[in-house]
Amino acid sequence: MLPLQQGVSINPEQYISPLVSAVTTVVLFVVAFALIYWIGKSFMSQTVERGLEHRDFDQTLIDLAVSTTGVVVAVVAVALAATVAGFGVVLAAFATLAGALALAIGFAAQDLIENFVAGVFIIQDKPFTTGDWIEWDGNSGVVREVQLRVTKLDTFDNQLVTVPNSDLADAALINNEANDERRISVDFGIGYDDDIKQARKAIIDEAKRMDGVLTDPVPTAPVTELGDSAVVLQGRIWIDTDESSYGPVRARFIEAVKERFDEEGLDMPYPNTELTGDITVSNTSTIETTADD
Repeated sequence: MLPLQQGVSINPEQYISPLVSAVTTVVLFVVAFALIYWIGKSFMSQTVERGLEHRDFDQTLIDLAVSTTGVVVAVVAVALAATVAGFGVVLAAFATLAGALALAIGFAAQDLIENFVAGVFIIQDKPFTTGDWIEWDGNSGVVREVQLRVTKLDTFDNQLVTVPNSDLADAALINNEANDERRISVDFGIGYDDDIKQARKAIIDEAKRMDGVLTDPVPTAPVTELGDSAVVLQGRIWIDTDESSYGPVRARFIEAVKERFDEEGLDMPYPNTELTGDITVSNTSTIETTADD
């Protein structure tokens, strides 16, 4: 059994120098970080904000850019402060780890990044804004909110649709509210024996009586097709998209013309097919024998 050593003395002075060195390093790091971050953020944030405002960027993008600038300045401040304080080895290890982590996150969040970038372009380019009725890839809806990742729309059945921004950015998109005026076109078919001029007058008269229909451009009703069972006249009217809605005006226009056609005896024929030719019946003896049985 080994005897315990007695009388071992501990000299506190041997720990003072390393402790002072560590405290000095930490204080130097904190001071350097605070100065670099404060000066860098004040200068860079103001520069970015003024530059984007001068180029008429959307306020949402300006706020995002300023916030991103603050994060970048903080990272740079940490790197510079660590270098000043003598944390070079730790900084190198941290940089390697951060690079690997950024690469992994980039692969895992490809769709998220794609939608985010698309959202930035949508907010800046403004192919549509809140309240616009848009159509894309066979879908349609009224824009409720444009976010950086998704766009929220309301359907005409009052359903909420959330669409990734990349889908809208890549699609051939129709904005029905982009222009101040919009044309409504409706096809009306009449019989081949009906008077085209009478039908055209009826369509134009009903269009002129309707509220919300512009007088310039004037309503028209040209013949656009000679169908299999009808002569097609296309009623064309124009509305102000800020004052009138497409759907209700179109519905009232169709109903008014239908009632006018009924009053004037204008036929709106159903599609039909006329078959011509001869029919030859063979083996009549077999049919007669069967009938006698």
